[in-house]
Amino acid sequence: MKRILTCSFGLALLVAAPVFGQKKATVEGVPEMPFTAVPNFLKLPVGEYLGESVAVATNSKGHTFVYHRSANTRLFEFDAAGTFIKEIGAGFYGFEFAHSVRVDKDDNIWAVDEGTNMVIKFSPEGKVLMVLGRRPPAVEGATAYPVGPNAPSQKYIFCRPTDVGWDPQGNIFVSDGYCNNRVVKYDKNGRFLAQVGSEKVGKGTGEFNLPHALQVDGQGHVWVSDRGNNRWVILDNDLKPIKEITNLGTAWTACISSGPHQYAFLSNSNPNGNGPGSWDTTGEIYKLELDGTVLGKFGHPGKLAPGFQVVHMLDCRNPNEIVLGEIESWRVQKFVFKTSTPAKSASTQTKSSGAGAN
Repeated sequence: MKRILTCSFGLALLVAAPVFGQKKATVEGVPEMPFTAVPNFLKLPVGEYLGESVAVATNSKGHTFVYHRSANTRLFEFDAAGTFIKEIGAGFYGFEFAHSVRVDKDDNIWAVDEGTNMVIKFSPEGKVLMVLGRRPPAVEGATAYPVGPNAPSQKYIFCRPTDVGWDPQGNIFVSDGYCNNRVVKYDKNGRFLAQVGSEKVGKGTGEFNLPHALQVDGQGHVWVSDRGNNRWVILDNDLKPIKEITNLGTAWTACISSGPHQYAFLSNSNPNGNGPGSWDTTGEIYKLELDGTVLGKFGHPGKLAPGFQVVHMLDCRNPNEIVLGEIESWRVQKFVFKTSTPAKSASTQTKSSGAGAN
């Protein structure tokens, strides 16, 4: 009984995170991307419900994975038609407070758990293959959001990590996260290679204020959603800053599509709680070329589908079919674009970052 109370208390403290301001996008002349919403996309078993659907991903078979916060953190798998297949990791020690799920090129499933400070790699069948980080032992008691200066960052210990990605060579990149403000690079075997940022909050070159999401493109460049600084930062493969995108609002998440011609999808989500005025200035998702050219945008805030309620993560494996995970409406939506987007539209506001710029 004591352990249950400790975990519950820890979760209550865990969600007491800082409040970040929401910024309106200033890019102009971006065309709307017409789409069709797929009704009743996911079919849950009778008696099962989704909680806060903070993370979604798809694999090469078109299966959808939803990592959500319910009475317990849970990871569900659905087939291409949206029919429930199985739950992965029921009662797993590494699950406490979901933040991200991604699927690599070999269909391995990676869960990033903010509550246990762990990044876990599962096989397609659900077998644990690798663990990065460590859950704070129960004997140490409940762990609250840090008060005062953060402890110095360590190579293999995270502090509320947020996302994971890989380059074509299989190197692993982790955004870490809510109390560390850094991006860490490991080799394919989980050995530490490098980091940029630190436990300290910053807004200069090579600094972050809540790196909230991360993905890696086919060139090995790392796209970081630097949410507290209202920018996306693009790093080279050695974690040297290349440029920033600063006029698409607040950087909630990022997705890089598959295939020989990749696109980036960036979400300026409406914030938790839908604060006064936020519905008028946020909620859209932008589609970009990897050079930063904005091709289009879609979506708007709204409690009823197809409106968005805090898009925490999106999947864009197929750039013509987008799957969204939402926090406040506890749902997953799928959208299919009606027509191809224009070849060129507006340019992002970017700033080169010195070393590694191109």
